[in-house]
Amino acid sequence: MNQWISGQRLIQRFEEWVPESLAFENDKIGLLIGTLNKDIKKVMVTLDVLENVAQEAADKHVDLIIAHHPVIFHPLKNVRSDAGQGKIVTKCVKHDVAVYAAHTNLDIAEGGVNDMLAKQLGLRRTQILKPTQSEPLYKLTVYVPESHIQTVRKAIGDAGAGAIGRYSHCTFTARGKGTFLPEEGTHPYIGAHGKLAYADEGRIETIVPEHLLKKVISRMLKVHPYEEVAYDVYPLKNEGVTYGLGRIGELEEPAVFGDYCREVKQKLGVDGLRAVGNLKDKVRKIAVCGGDGNSLIPYARYRGADVLISGDIYYHTAHDALLAGLKVIDAGHHIESVMKKGVQHYLQKVIKEEGCDTEVIVSDARTNPFRFF
Repeated sequence: MNQWISGQRLIQRFEEWVPESLAFENDKIGLLIGTLNKDIKKVMVTLDVLENVAQEAADKHVDLIIAHHPVIFHPLKNVRSDAGQGKIVTKCVKHDVAVYAAHTNLDIAEGGVNDMLAKQLGLRRTQILKPTQSEPLYKLTVYVPESHIQTVRKAIGDAGAGAIGRYSHCTFTARGKGTFLPEEGTHPYIGAHGKLAYADEGRIETIVPEHLLKKVISRMLKVHPYEEVAYDVYPLKNEGVTYGLGRIGELEEPAVFGDYCREVKQKLGVDGLRAVGNLKDKVRKIAVCGGDGNSLIPYARYRGADVLISGDIYYHTAHDALLAGLKVIDAGHHIESVMKKGVQHYLQKVIKEEGCDTEVIVSDARTNPFRFF
């Protein structure tokens, strides 16, 4: 018998990578249509949710769509089955297709849209272009009997605790004596009712980012042998992982701007692009941002970028870039479709770890509204 992952569990695992806390305020993310209280036999990843995507999901018997762009961004005055976004909403509801969106949180997350674009473009030594936030860190301390120190230490490390730079499973353990008096109605792992018990224990300390705290504690409680686990959680002043918009990196070798424009067109698979700047100049330091990159032109210039690759560049913003000496490649908003394969790969990894048979597909429907002549 096939085993399917539940919608709640799938999104819980997905948000370990792209937590909602990373999203901009008022961004329309999360579950937008339908319910996650069901088994997911097939999930489809898409950049946009248009009527053709909803029909594709219905034809392919999809249970859940995971999209980058929210299908409902502004409040709807009505939901008509024959007009506007109502056609999308009613089609999804009719065929029991849930729709979930990860927007700016997927842009900002490590390994998200902007990292995918930087990788597609072959950029090296990439950094965040515009920092937006730093994730809070916590110190987790738990007291464990000697017999289970290794088990608990491994469980919390496997759940993501103890990550410091490029090191994982970082912990510190001190030995000591624990005491407790089991009262009536308890089921002590060590000791007996009414008698003070002494236990050889280890005090395990580790560091946990905020978005993994609940998961780490849950894993710790699951493998800990005690009926009542003694543990502490302390907020830290240490600066956690920094998140932000865009990425900036370098080409392996300098390139002529005109030649590089052709290379970008090929690597991002676009039909055409717009370029701002002298096509004969040499370029090497490249900034990239999926979506609308107008606001990032000052950051790209400040960070010393030769070129900013993005989409939706305004006419007068292009003038500003020229005056600032920054070259721009407007490859269109649709370059964010790179997220489809990236999200599919992550979900397939999750489903394999969960031991389920859920299928993850990528939408084939065209959602780019522009054509080049």
